[in-house]
Amino acid sequence: MIRPATPDDCIVIQTLAHQIWPEVYASILSPAQLSYMLDMFYALEALQRQMAAGQQFLILEDNHVAQGFAAYQLDYTPGVTQLHKLYVRTAQQHKGWGSALLEAIEQRAIQSGQHTLRLNVNRFNNAQFFYQKKGFQTVETIDIPIGEGYLMEDFVMEKKLL
Repeated sequence: MIRPATPDDCIVIQTLAHQIWPEVYASILSPAQLSYMLDMFYALEALQRQMAAGQQFLILEDNHVAQGFAAYQLDYTPGVTQLHKLYVRTAQQHKGWGSALLEAIEQRAIQSGQHTLRLNVNRFNNAQFFYQKKGFQTVETIDIPIGEGYLMEDFVMEKKLL
């Protein structure tokens, strides 16, 4: 089941991120950068700020246990929905749940009249291949300074919706 998250779910999202990120990024980021980014993006206050700024979160549950989450923002730029986050527990991958979260976001974007779904994915993250299979194309390669000398080294990918 996929359901909208509320501010009360911030602890669930934080817990999932702290379980998933070390597995996903262990071979990509240093332990120090991983810790820095988890604090930056998944501290309870950071999650609350993201929600207040317009990010909508979804939680994927199986038998009432949270297994993944996603966050997106409609009209991040006019007509463009930004996919900010999409994570499923590593042990639960390859069950179609990432696809289900992505489809839920695509449907919400289409219903809101959005023409494009955009995301950033780390250039060294195998998730880029998942997004390619789902119809996304790389449109830009960027490095985003995030403080403490760290960079997010990303591909910007887009999928046309309409």
